[in-house]
Amino acid sequence: MKSEILKKGAETLAHRALLMSAGVPASAFDENKPFIGVANSYNDIIPGHIHLNDLTAEVKRGIRDAGGVPFEWGVPGVCDGIAMHVEMRLSLPSRDNIADNIEIMTLSHSLDGWVGVTNCDKITPGMLMAAGRVDIPAMIVTGGAMLANTDEDGQKCHPIQGFGLTGQVRSGKMTLEEAEKKARGCLACGAGSCVGLFTANTMACFTEAVGMSLPMCASTPALDPDKKKIAYETGKRIVELARKNIKPSQIMTEGAFENGIRVDMTMGGSTNAVLHIPAIARELGIDIPIERFDDISRKTPNLCKMIPSGDHEMLDFHRAGGIPAILSRFKSVIKDGITVSGKTIMEIVESAKVKDANVIRTLENAYMQEGAIAVLKGNIASSSVVKQTAVEPDMMVHSGPAKVFTDEDDLLLAISEGKISEGDVVVMAYMGPAGSPGMQEQLTPTDAIKGAGYKKVALITDGRFSGGTSGPCIGHIEMEAYNKGPIAAVRDGDIIDIDIPKRSINVRLSDEQIKERIKTAVAPARKMTPFLQSYRDRFTGKNCYCERI
Repeated sequence: MKSEILKKGAETLAHRALLMSAGVPASAFDENKPFIGVANSYNDIIPGHIHLNDLTAEVKRGIRDAGGVPFEWGVPGVCDGIAMHVEMRLSLPSRDNIADNIEIMTLSHSLDGWVGVTNCDKITPGMLMAAGRVDIPAMIVTGGAMLANTDEDGQKCHPIQGFGLTGQVRSGKMTLEEAEKKARGCLACGAGSCVGLFTANTMACFTEAVGMSLPMCASTPALDPDKKKIAYETGKRIVELARKNIKPSQIMTEGAFENGIRVDMTMGGSTNAVLHIPAIARELGIDIPIERFDDISRKTPNLCKMIPSGDHEMLDFHRAGGIPAILSRFKSVIKDGITVSGKTIMEIVESAKVKDANVIRTLENAYMQEGAIAVLKGNIASSSVVKQTAVEPDMMVHSGPAKVFTDEDDLLLAISEGKISEGDVVVMAYMGPAGSPGMQEQLTPTDAIKGAGYKKVALITDGRFSGGTSGPCIGHIEMEAYNKGPIAAVRDGDIIDIDIPKRSINVRLSDEQIKERIKTAVAPARKMTPFLQSYRDRFTGKNCYCERI
């Protein structure tokens, strides 16, 4: 790109003068050095991002040492954990803002390639969307996970457990003072993405599996010295990709997406992957319907029990061999293709070894014969998703009366007042991309229910879940209540039948009853901003946001 727009000539004198004013040496033009952008999502709000300046410095050093010219700019980042219970639901909309940011910067400044330095929930998928959309040489450095602390009983503790404390306090099982003491005592873990297989690490694993980051990048901890080495090597490697013009479309093929989805299914990743992966694929002209996740899940045994579904943190997974090791369990079905490393996926897999069969089990010793995600359908949902690997066996099939809410605070109050009973099905409606708007994450409700000690309470919603969610929680219900979906017809006391093995979810109402109730359904008022209003407008009247969000 640069060689065309910034080639020597009178018409580019001003362009080159401005760049030299920013510190680019004249020799960079004489030698036609590749111009490489570095999209740095550092901020000092998100623990997963507070160390990214150090990684960015290593990326830029690698670019220079390989003969390129680095240009750095900032990318916004929202911490889903901090933003979880605020009234403005801007986390998911920020993903598209990030993709737009990178499109604007790379194309406006005639860059030959770019590196995304990222870590958390919406930033990584936003960068991958940009990689597919712009389709110039690109690589991703994910910042790595924090390390769990251990409490006085020797149990692992980490920030996301704070959401469960909410339920314990609300239900009277713990005083606020006791919760504060625990939170301040061991929940703060320092730099890095949250310790388990939440959305940030799910998407980091997907990024490596799909071939867009160097081997072991996803699992290397945030403050491990090897993370800086990976960042430096990424800087060197992107210059080579730019010189050879190797583009994301050559790497993120349909087969690569299948590999990435398989990794998510076998590890037990976040249901947010069902939103992000199709969105990334669409930027490359690849269609991944929601049924593809269910199809791959049915054929992919669950080999890992990562926090929150089990006890293993990302450090354990890293020591067990990381993404190359888990891919090696599926050699016979892996789709080969090139990666940003210069090696093919199969070359990486062939040299991989599982170092801990307790963390990454064998196919014969799988936790489940199916993978993470199940897609449920019925008269209440044309589609919905559940992380079945995080559901206890006795809740895989459940029927119970609905308790309907349209606001998180109302549910928390109901828990405090003892109005939720074992066997209930909590319904969080009007939480979709139009109704919320912004498709509010539901970790506060799910972990409050769990923290309160309920064992047989299910939750269904047209919103989405954090990767931290566990239990019988069914989200992404289509179509959403705001768009007159059947979930808007559910009232307190209606019986809801859930059968995860049979992939069904139904409310015991006739089609006529559903239609009549929808006619009188009224959406709750939400606080809006112009940005959120434009987001709502984008999804109002649409049928399936999983295929368009």
